[in-house]
Amino acid sequence: MPGANSFEYLPDGTTVHSSSAARLRLLYAPLCGVDGQGIKSAITPLLSGDIKIDKSRYLTKPASREDLRGPVRNFFLYTEKNGIKSAADAPDGEVVVELGQLWHKVTRLFPQQGLELSALTFVPVSGERMELTRFTVRNVSAVAVTYTPTAVVPIFARALANKHDHEHVTALLNRIEQADAGVVVEPTMLFNEEGHRPGRGVYYVFGAEGNGAAPVGTFPTVENFLGAGGDWSRPVAVLEDRKPTALVDAERNGSEAAGALRFATVTLGPGDSREYIVAVGMADSRESGLAEFSRFASAETLASALEENRRFWTAKTSTIEFSDGDKDFSAWMRWVTLQPILRRIFGCSFLPDHDYGKGGKGWRDIWQDLLSLILIEPEQVRDSLLNNFGGVRIDGSNATIIGQQPGEFVADRNAITRVWMDHGAWPFATTLLYINQTGDADLLFERTPYFVDPQMSRTMEKNSAWRPEYGNRLKDRRGNVYCGTVLEHILVQNLVQFFNVGEHNITRLESADWNDGLDMAFRRGESVAFMSFYAGNLLQIADLLERLAQARGLKDIVVAREVKALFDTLDQSVNYDDAAAKKRLLFEGYFKSVQPELSGETVGLDVGEVVRDLRRKGRWAAEKIRSQEMFFVEESGETFSLFNGYYDNDGRRVEGKCDGRMRMTLTGQVFPVMQGVASQDDIKKVVRTVNKYLRDRELGGFRLNTDFGVRHYLAMGRAFGFAFGTKENGAFFNHMSVMYAYALYKQNFAREGYEVLRSIYNLAVDGERAQIYPGIPEYFDSRGRGMYHFLTGSASWYILTLLTMAYGVRGELGDLVLAPRLVKEEFSSGLATVACQFAGRKITVQYVNPERLDFGQYRIQRVLLNGKA
Repeated sequence: MPGANSFEYLPDGTTVHSSSAARLRLLYAPLCGVDGQGIKSAITPLLSGDIKIDKSRYLTKPASREDLRGPVRNFFLYTEKNGIKSAADAPDGEVVVELGQLWHKVTRLFPQQGLELSALTFVPVSGERMELTRFTVRNVSAVAVTYTPTAVVPIFARALANKHDHEHVTALLNRIEQADAGVVVEPTMLFNEEGHRPGRGVYYVFGAEGNGAAPVGTFPTVENFLGAGGDWSRPVAVLEDRKPTALVDAERNGSEAAGALRFATVTLGPGDSREYIVAVGMADSRESGLAEFSRFASAETLASALEENRRFWTAKTSTIEFSDGDKDFSAWMRWVTLQPILRRIFGCSFLPDHDYGKGGKGWRDIWQDLLSLILIEPEQVRDSLLNNFGGVRIDGSNATIIGQQPGEFVADRNAITRVWMDHGAWPFATTLLYINQTGDADLLFERTPYFVDPQMSRTMEKNSAWRPEYGNRLKDRRGNVYCGTVLEHILVQNLVQFFNVGEHNITRLESADWNDGLDMAFRRGESVAFMSFYAGNLLQIADLLERLAQARGLKDIVVAREVKALFDTLDQSVNYDDAAAKKRLLFEGYFKSVQPELSGETVGLDVGEVVRDLRRKGRWAAEKIRSQEMFFVEESGETFSLFNGYYDNDGRRVEGKCDGRMRMTLTGQVFPVMQGVASQDDIKKVVRTVNKYLRDRELGGFRLNTDFGVRHYLAMGRAFGFAFGTKENGAFFNHMSVMYAYALYKQNFAREGYEVLRSIYNLAVDGERAQIYPGIPEYFDSRGRGMYHFLTGSASWYILTLLTMAYGVRGELGDLVLAPRLVKEEFSSGLATVACQFAGRKITVQYVNPERLDFGQYRIQRVLLNGKA
């Protein structure tokens, strides 16, 4: 936001106060109910944004980033002497914004009118599908003021697609009613040329004064409210102080709905105030909508709902609280802690920057969100993990979208046949965290189905016989749904990708890499980065099984008979140096045996033999990367070391010097470091190279890649078509930056990890540049502008890194481990404290370091539990 220190935290430790936010039309915050079935809103300091439930039910017109410049919610004050003012006018006096979790208040002064207008907006946490705003008008002059108030929210009442597709035609479906409390819209159908469906429910704008009095009338249509020459900033009905009238059917139905409510003219004495309550919502019927609104239709009931909202969200974000003496950082982390919960509710859609989303939760997204939800909302996680594994295909790929209902999966949001080569890597990382935090290793042996559709052999084949009636669950040849253990699903995902290699014997790039930007190297592309991830997974799965064998006497595991072929060393080992032989085992052997159906027979495998097989594969892959993919470049007489991250669609190594320009990606360095592929000496060299080529000297952050200097790198993907410094082409992409910090901490490079985390924090709180509310955005562009705020997996990784790596509070098969990697700056008062949940209890861990020793200088000397050794 413009100006230094342009927002401050109030004493509650989370609420943000700003006197400059209203100058930013594109600044927005989220509002929502408690789950994905309810209202999802975006709101700006001038009350723009949109309100919706899902892609088929938008209460107001869908708003992308640039749409925030126009008004949506508004409240007009008409005075005979000084004309009209509204909540959406450009600021001409003092405007103060307060943002809480999850509520939004803007207060503005109109000196000429002698009035102050505030609007406090939130979504109730009691389950009603509505957004509530309390408008308060106060006389701040020394004389009585007479004004006429009008509230308005245009009612879109249709699907996201209808913003551009059949917008006028779908308005003709509207049946509009003028009720005593406001305006009701009931569409006759959901318009879709692939198959129209009957309308479901009503949309409404209802209002009441603080004393419960109803509006004196309504302007139910856009034409009726704006008039022939008006617009949303100067509607004729307000400008000319027209009286509302009852319209006949022909004047209302088939029109765009305005949702405008006229309240009674008021004379306020000096210091007096009046409240108005406006609800925008959806209900099954007019009657049920009115019944729900009646619960909030007075000053007292609305204040009670607001307090319930504040208590609910405060409880959510206080599950993890950090304190290192920097109160602003602690407050900022409360907002970061909120973000994974918002991702659970919104997915990656329904906020202005996230205009590519149509709802549902992407595969990669949900697994990474669960990393922090395991720490924040552990009671909700087990069922989600078990359900999500049902989206895995027997070829190691998976459905792309996880739906709202258990067992609901979609092959791809855009109906494109494709798979992501990185998708198999994430579920084990999340499951391992869950097992370590809870000790619940029984999850591994729960059984769940596999997903099936026409796609086979990772899109290389298609089952033309598959029909929707068959269902989306893999069956055996007797027609029974086959359910394998969670462990089997994990093994299939990781073992398939060990064999799925390209010409350099590196894991194949398929339709896209993890950030979707490398989506044009399907023919010859390969990913060293994710081969590193899979190598580390194979070694960690082996470690986990070995620990379970020791702790629980686990002797064997049960898998589908056909899956045994992926453990090639149990019978006749494949030469891992022979890429063609590995692909033959996969495509000519394993895939043919399990598709379109498998036998349904199972076999038991000796745990010791499985562990040895996994370790052989993991160690081979790690050594392959170290020996083949780490290389050196010369620059001004100095030598720098780095890992190659990729091969492109022409089979060429992506990283290194090309036409005198250095090409380097952060992703290519992160995963070899994180997964232990890189040695300690390698890591020192990589850190030096990252600091040389990817750390920005002005802004201090770490770029995702150097400038490759190409108009579009068609042999890699769409990312390089973006302007350099934006999104996946050289922006400060926080998701990967935080993973870099996590990787460094994991390998005991605490100082380096701390510097990465603080670089993100410093960018985020640079109000003049970032122009965002507290929290972590998906990325910062080259100007330092925060983009795609709130709905980003970066938040999950930031929490995970700070808690389990920096503060070192984590689990190991359910046992509590304390292994701090804090640096001296985090002991500003000699103390560093974190409160969190562990094993069903709220615990507080406080590290006492009065000498403010740095990491590497201190060690834990004694531990006190409730004051006792």
